Amino acid sequence: MVFFSAKFCSFTKIYHLMIVSFLEYLTLEKNYSNHTVIAYQNDLYAFRDFCETEIGLSQLKEVHYNHVRSFIVSLVSQGISNRSINRKLSSLKSFYKFLLKTQQIEVSPLTNHKALKVDKKVQVPFSKSEVENVFSLLNEEEQTFTTVRDKLIVELLYSTGIRKIELIGLQVSDFDAYKKTIKVLGKRNKERIIPLLPSVFKTILLYIELKKEIKTQEPFFLITKRGNKIYGILVYRVINSYFSRVSVKQKKSPHIIRHTFATHLLNQGANLNSVKELLGHASLASTQIYVQNSLDAVKKVYNQAHPKSRKNK
Repeated sequence: MVFFSAKFCSFTKIYHLMIVSFLEYLTLEKNYSNHTVIAYQNDLYAFRDFCETEIGLSQLKEVHYNHVRSFIVSLVSQGISNRSINRKLSSLKSFYKFLLKTQQIEVSPLTNHKALKVDKKVQVPFSKSEVENVFSLLNEEEQTFTTVRDKLIVELLYSTGIRKIELIGLQVSDFDAYKKTIKVLGKRNKERIIPLLPSVFKTILLYIELKKEIKTQEPFFLITKRGNKIYGILVYRVINSYFSRVSVKQKKSPHIIRHTFATHLLNQGANLNSVKELLGHASLASTQIYVQNSLDAVKKVYNQAHPKSRKNK
């Protein structure tokens, strides 16, 4: 057993040093968030552990695509979805691309790898009436710190389209009361400024007033009644709680609110580039997934209103 551990010493040490170098590159040069870097780290060490314990590799240069294929088979046998496997393999591919770039290896074992097929997830946004019904419920609530904070969570998500993690990370200093804007720290630590609607700003002022009753040293804007930073499950619970009362849609999450924000803007004729900037997307390709819902709405109006439509004959 001692011999077995020594056998993998070189593989473990070299692989570890390369991972550390790669993660520093992601953090310092690519400006990736801590959350993303940790995800990469977990994926890479999972592959290392598999290579050691399941295959018995002794050196990094011994890794070939057949080993990667075995890793994929192992993940499938564990019931991990193709989507999650693709993400793990994307981490590996980026890692080996970095090693090629820095001339630490000569050939990547993932050069000819093709992503596994995945079923396209249908993201069904909430309708305008469903959103309006939720706000009616929120407006009927007694104005306490918790209910006003929950209303603000819904309003900020729907009126700005920010991600759940961006909402949680908002700090007091991110709000500009004079310009009525918020500064959002998005993926890869990229900042963007988003305007606030007058109704949302009004809720913010009320929330700030009620927040004074909570003793806290947190720099974060949205907090619990105990004075701590809000967390993901709390945000999800707020969204699910209110939208479950007005909608029978299967998925009710902060991401669906973001999807709804984009779809409603496009349905009202918003420019795709403007929506891209508001969402904090790096490219239009990411924003275009929301266009289909906008097109569906246009088709519906077209079929109902056009003189040549069969429905009007």
